[in-house]
Amino acid sequence: MPGNAQKIIDAARTAYQDGVRLMLTPELAICGYAAEDLFLRPSFIQACDDAVNLVARELAGLKGLSVVVGTPTNGDEGQNGLAGKGLRTKSVAVQQRHNAARVLCEGRIIASYAKRELANYQVFDERRYFAQGQGICVFQAGGDQAGDDALSIGLLICEDAWFEEPARLAKNAGAELLVVINASPFHVGKGGERELMMRERVLATGLPLVYAHLVGGQDEIVFEGHSFALQADGALAGRAPSFQENLFLVQAERAQAAIKLVASTDPDRSPEADLWDALVLGVRDYLGKNGFPGAILGLSGGIDSALVLAIAVDALGADKVRTVMMPSPYTADISWMDAREMAGRVKVRYDEISIVPEFEAFKASLAGEFKGLKEDTTEENLQARIRGMFLMALSNKFGSIVLTTGNKSELATGYCTLYGDMAGGFAVIKDLLKTTVFRLARWRNAHDPYGTGSNPIPERIITRPPSAELRPDQSDQDSLPPYDVLDAILERYMENDQGVEAIVAAGFERALVERVARLIRINEYKRRQSPVGIRVTHRSFGKDWRYPITSKFHA
Repeated sequence: MPGNAQKIIDAARTAYQDGVRLMLTPELAICGYAAEDLFLRPSFIQACDDAVNLVARELAGLKGLSVVVGTPTNGDEGQNGLAGKGLRTKSVAVQQRHNAARVLCEGRIIASYAKRELANYQVFDERRYFAQGQGICVFQAGGDQAGDDALSIGLLICEDAWFEEPARLAKNAGAELLVVINASPFHVGKGGERELMMRERVLATGLPLVYAHLVGGQDEIVFEGHSFALQADGALAGRAPSFQENLFLVQAERAQAAIKLVASTDPDRSPEADLWDALVLGVRDYLGKNGFPGAILGLSGGIDSALVLAIAVDALGADKVRTVMMPSPYTADISWMDAREMAGRVKVRYDEISIVPEFEAFKASLAGEFKGLKEDTTEENLQARIRGMFLMALSNKFGSIVLTTGNKSELATGYCTLYGDMAGGFAVIKDLLKTTVFRLARWRNAHDPYGTGSNPIPERIITRPPSAELRPDQSDQDSLPPYDVLDAILERYMENDQGVEAIVAAGFERALVERVARLIRINEYKRRQSPVGIRVTHRSFGKDWRYPITSKFHA
């Protein structure tokens, strides 16, 4: 909390010098979103209170500056009514934990508000931790020292703005401008969804709106910033850059009886640009915030490890990324060549450690047990697990975290090995379908957003048929349907909850749909043991997906 408090203090001082008189911080900015069961610890809430008080003390000398700080509380915000010039505040001594906001001005808390609408879907679990707020918060900000020409600000927190009543009540209480502080996890297309929903809120109330949004990575979720402002007629007044921590300045001007907002506007972005930046930010913040000095990954010469390497280099820099090629008896020569070429292109450390001696030793040790039995996936998994052991040994010795390279299509169908290619600490492309992996690789080769070098991925890696190379002449399609068909079924079944009959009715072959559904069902035990990974779709194999391992439901 002290670190977040200091960031708020520094930002407020900078903003004040630029003439700002109201600064918004995102939802739960004092502790980060989401702190999960830390919210249940009284000492955690007390630490948050202490951090808010620190902010208030440090900014006490900035006359006329109001700062909205998102924080969890055990206070009475849920019962608070109105605060500010000309408005009365009714306080009731009720101890309930809230997702709240404090409005600080000149060393005092001048207003408080508790979130009314608690999100409880997808990755959200707010009803586990918080009570619903019941109040309204309209406060005064800006104007001269006497308070003349101050604006009446209606404060909402994230989910509140997705419902009609909180905004309507704020308007009825005298609000001239709505401000919404948010921590809304990223998925592709979510930024546009937010702007559309807030436009509905603006048109319903006739009030302009400023939407302040969190940026950064927290475990599996990423917040992309993308703060914005809307005029009272719903027109876009301005938009902040995405995936960048910055001060987004919005000027509110009185134009007769109306409020006009003026701000800069960042241009629209492609889904691939958003997706790339989300993955880069997710890697950078996970490693940085958890104190890992760097990353290590197995580089196979295939598309998945190539994409993970490109993301890692953009996120961390080449000096903090190490690659290891671990050939087996079935590794093709072109895999060696492509792996070496890519490592050279992105200028990372590259080592080759053969697993052939260990593989032969394992087979020799098990020869008596396996006598008379044909080689099968057992021997394939031995190779993957030897590689996993090597990578984890290097991680233990040097401290770098192992980045796993499996994608969503593989994780869904179990085309991955426990304690083998699933071994590691962070799953970078865990939420990317294989078809998205190919699309994103091509996008990155055509763009250089971080100046680390264009075309980092050799073209042959993208065009070559994917293979695990765990037996002679192996192809992914020996075990899986073509990825374009597989991913279309996965998107319907896993991401959108369509049943087998609905997918068949959409034109897919029944036997294939039933096979894919069965693979998803029987591999839940593997997913429970997979490392955390970055969520970039509206339904990932993480907090979004909570299915029992033991189940006889097959539809």
